[in-house]
Order: sequence, then C-alpha cells, then structure tokens
Amino acid sequence: MGERLEQLTCWVGDRLGRRDFEIAPASADASFRRYFRVRHGGDSLIVMDAPPAREDCRPYIAVARALFDLGLNVPEVLEADLEQGFLLLSDLGSRMYLSELNEETAERLYGDALGALLTLQACGPADETALPPYDRALLRREMELFREWYLGKHLGIALDAQANSLLDRAFEVLENSALEQPRVCVHRDYHSRNLMVTTRNNPGILDFQDAVVGPVTYDLVSLLRDCYIAWPRAQVEEWALGYRDLAIQSGVLREEHEAPFLRWFDLMGVQRHLKATGIFARLNYRDHKPNYLPDIPRTMGYVLDVSGRYPELQELHGFLMRVVEPRLREEGS
Repeated sequence: MGERLEQLTCWVGDRLGRRDFEIAPASADASFRRYFRVRHGGDSLIVMDAPPAREDCRPYIAVARALFDLGLNVPEVLEADLEQGFLLLSDLGSRMYLSELNEETAERLYGDALGALLTLQACGPADETALPPYDRALLRREMELFREWYLGKHLGIALDAQANSLLDRAFEVLENSALEQPRVCVHRDYHSRNLMVTTRNNPGILDFQDAVVGPVTYDLVSLLRDCYIAWPRAQVEEWALGYRDLAIQSGVLREEHEAPFLRWFDLMGVQRHLKATGIFARLNYRDHKPNYLPDIPRTMGYVLDVSGRYPELQELHGFLMRVVEPRLREEGS
C-alpha cells in the first residue's frame, strides 16, 4: 500500500470510528483526483483523494453545497480534511450514463438530465462573486490547448503566421458567440461520464467543482454533443430546441433568444471540442494518460461538421480539412 493510500485509509477509519471496512478504487478522472469506494456493513461511501499541492477541495465543497440545496442529486460532503486533501462523500453508485445510454433509454435518461440542467440554470448560483466568470480570457486559454497540444505536440505542425492568424480569427468568432449568450451557472463537464443513473432523483451529478458563470448553451452542448457518445445531428437538434423552448417557458431565456439559439449551440460546441481535443492530447503527452486519444476523432468530427456549415468558420473548416482531416483518416486506418 502506498503512503498516500495508507494515510487515506487511516483517515477514513478515524472518521468512521471503525476499522472493519473495505476500500477499493472507484474511479479516477482527468485531473489528479482519485476516488475510492468504502464499504462497511451494508453501507457504501466514496472518499476523494485530492492532493493539496495539485487540487483545491474548497470549490468542490462550495459548489456541492449550493447544488445540494437546490435539490439536485450531488454527493453530500460528510467529512472534509482540507489539509490532507480528503473528502468523505455519499455514494451515487456505479451506473454511469455512458454505459446505460442506448436508443431505448436515451429519451428517458436525457429527459432527466435536461430537467436537472434546467434547475441548475434557473436556480443555480449565477453571481460572479460566487463563481468565476467564463470570460474571454478563459475561453481563449481553453482553445489555445488545441493549438499547442493537438496541432503542435500531437500533429507536430509548425504553424506559420497565416495559420496562426486564421486560428485567431476563428477563436474570436467563437468567443463573441459565447459572450453574447445569457449567462447562467455552468457545470462545465455535464456529460455521460459525470452523470450517474440513480433510482431516485435521477441523475446523480459529479465533477462540478470547476463551475463558472457563463454561456447558456455550454452544458447543453456538453450533454448532447458528448465527447464520449454521438447521436444523429437531427436528433441532437431536436433535443436542443426542445430544451430551448423549456428554457423560454422557465425564464432562463427570452423569446428574442429563440432565433440565435441553435447558432449559439453549434458554435459553443466548436469551442468546447477544440478545447477537449487539446486536453485529450495534453493528457497523453503531459500526464501519461493515453486513454482519451481514441475520443479525438469524435470531438474533431463535431468541429469539422459544424465549421463546414457556418460562413464565419469557413477559413477554419478549410484549414482543418487540409491539415487535420487527412491525419484523422490515417490514424483511423
């Protein structure tokens, strides 16, 4: 047993007041956090290991409490040790949306997820004194991951001044579209690996600690144009527009937002999937986590599809078709 795991095990024993428990890995994510499932008697809990030098537990605790108070199904923080970076949480189970989604279950599971999202957007914290803003600087930093880690590191492309200018123009289009949208509480990773199927108050919602105040379509596109599972475009647009109508009825959106909504949704997806592609490449090269590389064809497929349908992204589309699409075909062959 490693020293860190030994410390965690002792801490859990002290908090439970007992030593007769089992502890086993539950999951890991793309950060430095790890999760373990603790079984004692007939009960099950989750313990988060977030090394303080790498992760700050305070945003997780604050957002968890805010969402729990809204009635959303998030883990309850039962015990916290910020100095060591340990949290003891209620257990939402192991039935991940990704493993349960299919043509028969999609309407029900997405219906539940969209209902929870509406609660988050209508009632969640949207004050930039409570959550960081999803501002132009953050939007740009995220897209720069694509330029640095995917184009530069993964594909080995040395971009010339013309290519860099082209990317700058495309990034500005995407930033402007994001910033003109109504601003709400944004989970920021609202997708099938962070949603759990639960018997009550479905879905269970995980990995919300990076929440911000930002564009209304961000979480919607994370859910419906998921990095890990894809659906036909017509179906995705039907779900998205259905959500738009509910959001108007609930006051999250106004009637004048009806016309630009699908464009906002599409361009927000391009921003997110450029970011995700860069992150997946960085996880491989910096963090030695290659398991996300097979998801890049899906994220880049979204970008290629959407950029080809908007005149303001034609430069980007042409560049990607020349430089990226042949490599995707080569790597997929």
